[in-house]
Amino acid sequence: MIRKLSIAAAMFMAAVGLCANLDLRADDKKDDKEGWIQLFNGKDLTGWKTHPDDKGATWEVKDGILVGSGKTSHLFSEKGDYENFIYRVEAKINDGGNSGQYFRAKYMKSFPEGYEAQINSTHKDPIKTGSLYPDPRNKFPDEMIAKIKVLEQLHKPDEWFTQEVIADGSHYVIKVNGKTTVDIVDPHPVRATGHFALQQHDPGTVVQFRKIEYKPLPATKAEERTKDKDK
Repeated sequence: MIRKLSIAAAMFMAAVGLCANLDLRADDKKDDKEGWIQLFNGKDLTGWKTHPDDKGATWEVKDGILVGSGKTSHLFSEKGDYENFIYRVEAKINDGGNSGQYFRAKYMKSFPEGYEAQINSTHKDPIKTGSLYPDPRNKFPDEMIAKIKVLEQLHKPDEWFTQEVIADGSHYVIKVNGKTTVDIVDPHPVRATGHFALQQHDPGTVVQFRKIEYKPLPATKAEERTKDKDK
């Protein structure tokens, strides 16, 4: 009798485990169907790196949140051949802080070559979150500068918000909390591929990220682009 009960209990526990596994696989299928790939595991900096010549900044994970503070630094994805994608973060910036969500960035010290979706609510720099930062190295024509700068405050300091970048060939779109702030076609693209990166701008900044993810888009046809030889 005791053995029969033990066998029945074991069968019950196995069934419970099977159901749990089926639920997990269903969730996994749903995530795969949506196509999002998580770049931050909520535990550590796996998949990310800083440049060895940038010293004095701190990138750490606290209570499941990625936090950047200290001197100027950029945290780069290990992988550096991202081409076309939707790249989304959930972020928070302190009062007076300045950061950025880089894409197609070159792995290098100081402020890298590449494209930056600005993160800034109240910093003295008037260019706010939702902007495609007008770095002169990107050779944006003068008539385009006004279209890529956002001067209004779209979120408060110390308030979570979502910023999404869509890069499809030379077509760049930025959205903040679902609102499109930039939608341009770059006539002189200078970088077709590169790293994702997060910016720690200055010692007065504390920037936080609780989600970092991307969704790949089809590669641009070879005849429509020029690949970067130096990433």
